[in-house]
Parts: sequence; structure tokens; C-alpha cells
Amino acid sequence: MTTLVIGGAGYIGSHVVRLLVEQGQKVVVVDNLSTGILDRTKGAELVELDITESGASEKLADHLRASGADSVIHFAAHKQVGESVANPEMYWHDNIGGLANVLAACASAEVRDVVFSSSAAVYGVPDVDLVTEDLTPQPINPYGATKYVGEWMLADSERAHDMRTVALRYFNVAGAGWPELADTAVMNLVPIVLDRLEQGKAPVVFGDDYDTPDGTCIRDYVHVLDLAHAHIAALDYLRGEDRPHRVFNVGTGEGSSVLEVIEAIARAKGIEIVPELGRRRPGDPARLICSGDRIAQQLGWKSEHGLDDIVRSAVEARSQSIAPDVEAYPEA
Repeated sequence: MTTLVIGGAGYIGSHVVRLLVEQGQKVVVVDNLSTGILDRTKGAELVELDITESGASEKLADHLRASGADSVIHFAAHKQVGESVANPEMYWHDNIGGLANVLAACASAEVRDVVFSSSAAVYGVPDVDLVTEDLTPQPINPYGATKYVGEWMLADSERAHDMRTVALRYFNVAGAGWPELADTAVMNLVPIVLDRLEQGKAPVVFGDDYDTPDGTCIRDYVHVLDLAHAHIAALDYLRGEDRPHRVFNVGTGEGSSVLEVIEAIARAKGIEIVPELGRRRPGDPARLICSGDRIAQQLGWKSEHGLDDIVRSAVEARSQSIAPDVEAYPEA
């Protein structure tokens, strides 16, 4: 079996590539290396290609045929909420246009199995404590909207080309499976806090008056290595005969507050952290926790790492990796 991983030099994609290579599978990574890191593609064939460029679908189809790939995992996309609000045209053009090229290439090369990197951002601000896949998505920013439209596109390709697709809606991803695959982007709570500490600054908590036990927002944090295993399980699911669902949440089913995450970071670093208090940010729900029942029942997947494991791996990996090199919209 050969899997083509688009965006496989990135944070999450490189973990999936590592697992596939360790299983002895042939892997072809397609990445333009704009944010991906070359060294993370070891053991895989690398094709440098921007999937949004003119003629990309034909080039990608040629690589699919030449490699004999029978499946595709698609990660490549812009994923900064604030950037998507400021520059929605880029998100529509690149996220939707890139996926359209991927699906056209798969149809041309007769590759049926596609796993799509979606997001819990499709849900928007749900008025529920536990988010299930049956909840009607209501994205509140262009990033989440492009992921939801991407799921529509997969469904259309299934009908038109007899494809088999799965969309994985990630919740909050953090940690590192291997130190050299650390998250180098300052985009989510754990790396944001670590970055602030490295600058000698206190982390900022946006609001402490939510309807939660400690007043700060609660989120579902999933270890990136667990998430990577979910992609492997999704590939196995597509290759089976019984596929009643096309969309799966990926999370732990448990929530941790902002203060609890900061406390876990303090434990991992062996220091005291006193955060600063900032104002609430518009659109932040008090709780956003994943129901993992469907993915457990259908894919046999369940997270294995708790918050302390996630944070400890992130702290250890960050101490051994390069400094953060991506400025992004903070989501603490």
C-alpha cells in the first residue's frame, strides 16, 4: 500500500508520515515547504508542489499514478482563525481551491480513499457541553467555513466518482510524539504559554468569569500522536466494507480549563506561573468538549494520553527543537 500525504512536512502530517513509515508502508509527501520542515519527511519520497497553483491537479494525478498510491491524506491548508477573518479571500482560494485540485487528481488517477483534515471549528459556538457529530455545524469564521465546505466537497466526490472519504474534526491538538516533530508554530494555548515564558512574560488568560469551575474556558486537548493514530485507523476504516459514517470527532471527551493547562505547564517545567488576566474574546464558548463515542465504536480509536502527558511532551520537545518561527493569532 502507498499513501500520499499532502502537507506531510507539517506538525500533524509529519507524525502520520512517521507512523506510516514505521509500519513499512510506502509514503509520498506532497508539500510546498512554506511552513513544513524538510527533515520531517525522512523515510518518505518528497514532492515539492503547491496544490493551489495552476496545473496542480494534473501534476498531482501524475504523481499518484507514478507512485501507485491507493490513498490520500490531505492536511495542507491555512488554519489561523484571525488571519481567515482578515483575509477570507485567501482562505477560500487556497483551502477550497487546493482541495478541489486534490479531489480532481484523485478522480483522474482513480484513487478512491481520501482522509481529510477537518476541524471542530465547523461547529462554531455550540450551546452544548458535549459536541457530537450530529450537531449541525455553524462555523463563525472563514477558516471553519472552508473546512465545512471541504466536507461537502468530499461528499460530492463520493457520489460522482465512487470515492470513499472520511473527515476528521480535530479538537485542540498539542504535544509531540517525537522531539524533532515539535509544534514550532505559536498558534494554540500550550505553545503560546511556552513562548510567553521564554520571553520572560506572563501568559494571558482571556476572561475568568465564564460559567466553569475556575471561571476560565474549558477545551478538549488531544495528543498529536493519538491524533496521528486516528488517521491510520481512518485509512483502515475506508478499506473495510461497513462504513456508516463519513465524519468523526477526534478528542478525549474530557475538558481542561485554561488555568488547568497553565498549571500543568508549571508542573512540567517545575516553576510557578502567575498569569495575567485579559478581557474575554468575542465568540469564545465556555466549554467545548468532544464526544468520542462514534470514533470509538466505528474506528476502534481512543486517546491514550492525558493532559500531563501532552504538556510534558510539548515542554520536552520544545527544549530540544528550533525556536518558534510562525507568528499567528493567539488562541489561549
